Parts: sequence; structure tokens; C-alpha cells
Amino acid sequence: MSAAVIGLAGFAGLFVLMGLGIPVGLAMLLTGLAGTIAITGWTSAAYTLSGQAFATASHYDLSVLPLFVLMGNLASASGLSRDLYDAAYRWIGHVRGGLAGATVLGCAGFAALSGSSIASAVTMGRVAYPNMRRYGYGGRLAAGTVAAGGTLGILIPPSTGFVLYAILTEQSIGRLFMAGVLPGLLLTGLFLVAVAIVVRLKPEEGPRGPSFSLAEKGQATLRATGIFTIIGLTIGGIYSGLFTPVEASGVGAAFALLMLAIRRKFGLKTLRSVFLDTLQTTGMSFLILIGASVFAPFVALSGLPAMVADAFAGAGLGPIGTLAVILIAYAILGMFIEGLSLMVITLPIVFPLITALGFDPIWFGVIMVIVLEMGLISPPVGVNCFVVATIARDIKLETVFAGILPFWLAMILAMAILVVWPDIALILPNAMYAK
Repeated sequence: MSAAVIGLAGFAGLFVLMGLGIPVGLAMLLTGLAGTIAITGWTSAAYTLSGQAFATASHYDLSVLPLFVLMGNLASASGLSRDLYDAAYRWIGHVRGGLAGATVLGCAGFAALSGSSIASAVTMGRVAYPNMRRYGYGGRLAAGTVAAGGTLGILIPPSTGFVLYAILTEQSIGRLFMAGVLPGLLLTGLFLVAVAIVVRLKPEEGPRGPSFSLAEKGQATLRATGIFTIIGLTIGGIYSGLFTPVEASGVGAAFALLMLAIRRKFGLKTLRSVFLDTLQTTGMSFLILIGASVFAPFVALSGLPAMVADAFAGAGLGPIGTLAVILIAYAILGMFIEGLSLMVITLPIVFPLITALGFDPIWFGVIMVIVLEMGLISPPVGVNCFVVATIARDIKLETVFAGILPFWLAMILAMAILVVWPDIALILPNAMYAK
């Protein structure tokens, strides 16, 4: 049996294992181990399992993952996300659709703390969705805004998706974090435009809220200084060169812990919940990375990346045509496979092709994260839509999926803009880090 056939059989086996409910990290580890044994024998497979697993688990830069997750969980437990939402609401809630706009801004702000789309959707959904419905917002716009706004969690740094991409492709975490800032703001702005268009076409979906005095706006903004401080310490510290990403994650987590104490929510039950959530997320992420570190060498040994590259070269599509096919494939696969799992499964094949075509790997990391975001709100497996559906019990799941359409189109527009003007993603990392 040839290496290529073994490689294809390995991918088939991987999807079978995932279909049986085995965690993707463990499925990749078992598939990679079995495939490596079939191609090169037990000795090479044993070395890959032991050496790569230890190298991944002991990677210093991966310290940012548990620390940023801890920071987001502490910020959520201390109520900082609610303060940010209240501040945004008092400033723009009186505008038609303003409450939905405040939700988008709140999701963007919380994304700069959590790094997780699901965490953003859950946290902001509990805060924002009941308020929007109470003020007469339509279920479609209310649910769609929360589901789509939550996707900003893996684009606006710190981002779990960027950390995984950086480790798997040996890129700089700091450069990727900086590359996500302007595209994150761009997508946030396009989401606000989508809200404005929806309420323009259907005013009943987003009625005006009450107006607040300048003093009330100032008070709400003052209460949100904690979250602004954390964002400034982490992202500002990285950009100014004051902190490395690892140091910034530690400083952010320490300040979030301090805010928990200041707000008198520093209880044993709260800490237990925060640390358990952090350990579960970190453990899942490390299992995926360890599985990928065993699976990727197997894919390379099979020769599949070279075969795929030759196939695209023979098709004569050119760099942009090839990129378009890859992104369409990701958009379709993202409807059925969870985004981060899809990333770690496909990168061993896609990344060599992208670099061979001359695309910047940092820029492609941003593009990949956006297309994976689309999968988070795409039927039938759009995870964020199911998360919001558990909160929005007064509407059907079909209504949630209908509500995300304007935001899905906004993501396509964001990708098109970044393809035409890649410097939007590259200007900050190139200004901060020498190539």
C-alpha cells in the first residue's frame, strides 16, 4: 500500500473516529500514530508520540493560552462584561437599532478579554438578549446580533485561534495578535453597518431606546474603566513593546483577579468555577495541539500536501483562484466541522500550498480565522447559534439562523476587503516587528 493511500485512509479513519464522538485531539493522535506506524514503523511512531507531545506541552509561548483564558473567565465573573455593555448602551441605545449596536460593541470588547467565541456568545447573550427583547427588538435581530457578535472572540486578540495557528505553523503569536486588531475593528464596523441596514429595511426589528444624560453616560463609562484598563494593559502593552504576549497575559490575568477582589466577588465558589472552566478549556486546547503534532508529521510522510499542490498547479487557477477555492472549501466544511478542529486537521495540507503561492502566512492566519468564524454561525452545525438558542428560549433555532444572514454577508465582505488590501492586516505587525 502506497503512502498516499495510507494518508487518504488516515483522513477517512479520522472522520470516522470524530463521528463516533471521540474528541478531535485524541482522534488525530490515534490516526497519526497508526498512520506513521504503517508508513515508517514503530520506532519512528514512538519517537513522534513521545518527542512531539512533550515538545508541544512544554512550549513556553503556549503559556498565553491558559493565562488569557483565565483572564477572560475572571473578567466575566467580576461583571466587567455587563459594565461594558451598559456603557455602550447608554451612548448609542437611543438610536434605532442602537441596542443591537451596543451588543456588537460589547461583544468586541469582551472578545479582547476572552479569546473565545463561545464564551463571548454565552456571556453577552445572557446580558444583551433579554434586554433587547424587553425593549421590543425582534427575535431575529436580537439573536443574530449575539450569535454573530460572539464570533469576534477568535479574531480580536487575544485569540485562541491565533495561538493555535501560530504554534501549528511556527509563526509569531505577537505578530498574529497585532494582525487581528484592524481586521477585528473592520468586522465590528461592518456588523454595525449590517444592523443599520436591517433596521432601515425593517424598523420594527430595532426600535429606539431611551436617551440618557451626559452624566449618566459618564457614570456608565467610569464603571467600565476596569475592562478598558485590562485591554490597555494587554494589547497596548504588547504593541508598545512593554510586554511580550506571555507577559501581557500574566499581567492581564493578575489585574482581572484584582478586579474580582475589589468588587467583592472573590469567593471560593467563584474561584472554583473560574479555575475549572480555565482548566477544561486549556486541557481541550492542549489535547488538540498534541494530537496535531502527531497527525501533521503523518500527513507530511504520506505526500498528500505535495499531491494537492500539484493538483492546484495543474488546474491553472493562479494564486487568487486557488485561494478562492480553499476559502470556499473552508466555508462548506465549516458548516459541519467545528472551526478550531477544522484548522488543525487541514493546516498540514493547506499551509504549505499557501506559502508556495507566495501569500503572507500572517495575513492568511487572519483570513482563515474569519472564514472559520463563518462556520460558527453557519447551519447545520453553527455552534454559536445553538448556544444562543439555549438562551433565547422564546424563539426557534430557525429564527436564530435567519438572523445571522446579514452578518454572514458582512464576513464575506470583510474577507474580500482583506484580499484586495492585505496591508490592513499587516501594517501593525510590520510596524511593530522587524521581518
